[in-house]
Amino acid sequence: MSDIIKIKDEYLKKLNENLDLISINQIKSELFGKNGKVSNEFKKMGSIPAEDRKKFAYDLNLVKEELQNVIEKKLKEIETHQINLKLQNEKVDVTLPERNFNRGKIHPVSQVIDEISSIFSEIGFSVEEGPDVENEYNNFTALNTPDNHPARDMHDTFYLDKKKEFLLRTHTSPVQVRTMLGGKPPFKIIAPGRTYRSDSDQTHAPMFHQVEGLHIDKNINMSHLKGCLNYFIKEFFEVDKIKMRFRPSHFPFTEPSAEVDIGYELKDGKIIIGDGDKWLEILGCGMVHPNVLKNVNVDPSKYQGYAFGIGIDRLAMLKYGINDLRAFFETDYRWLNHFGFDPLDVPSNYRGLSR
Repeated sequence: MSDIIKIKDEYLKKLNENLDLISINQIKSELFGKNGKVSNEFKKMGSIPAEDRKKFAYDLNLVKEELQNVIEKKLKEIETHQINLKLQNEKVDVTLPERNFNRGKIHPVSQVIDEISSIFSEIGFSVEEGPDVENEYNNFTALNTPDNHPARDMHDTFYLDKKKEFLLRTHTSPVQVRTMLGGKPPFKIIAPGRTYRSDSDQTHAPMFHQVEGLHIDKNINMSHLKGCLNYFIKEFFEVDKIKMRFRPSHFPFTEPSAEVDIGYELKDGKIIIGDGDKWLEILGCGMVHPNVLKNVNVDPSKYQGYAFGIGIDRLAMLKYGINDLRAFFETDYRWLNHFGFDPLDVPSNYRGLSR
């Protein structure tokens, strides 16, 4: 017990001195650190006779509590002193005019990605992501794209090495490949993200955004695909009904494949989605090719499913009346201020997810 009292008296005397923050923290470490003096006293507990152990522990805890209280008091005194010094030396002139500031806006592409993610999440899809730099296998071979396919040519694809083993992904379908290789069916995912192709005009850009969808399970067919897309298009464009048609097409990774058109009409120079005698191509889709399933170790005799790909930028242009894709990426604050979305003024019908 004499050692405990000696420690207490020694450090209470030190703490009564005019100490700075560094000195107090040093004392705290000397007492309560891993090999501190009070900590070492607790380690002696096992060697104390059983009849004396309870009193020893009680007295030691009293000393510990007393020293800790003194240290905390000294720390608060220093903190209060520092605050008072700042108040004296850093006075704010409240008569100064307020500083100008610019409020940021949510980019239309980010807005649409959130809307798409929210709509598909309501029918059981999860959101998956993958790298922008892909290998040739995930981007082409695994997706049943033959070596002589035009999409592999340099004028379409940004290759990153002479051997053409690595590239900037030309679609987000490699995320589907990665997801299926990394798990077991069923799969029900969407994969939004940036994609890259060597193309640039009013409606095309070298970097653009796509969302791919994939649903693999037993007994999945084209009717499930049609129902999924019908639901999405109505929810996204906020219409009660939609005219939709499937046109036969060809994609290496789906069989059968289709282009999807939706009906629209022009009113006062604006595109009105829903009814109308005009048709607008909006996406590509189809049933996943058996070769793709084999390439990702999924048995096509047990599982089948559908996939679709949608241009996010095109959806944003259609829904929000933007007529030039290039403006999306020109970082013009005036354009963003006009077409962007105020994060503090969210519409009542906004259903987006925070990302």
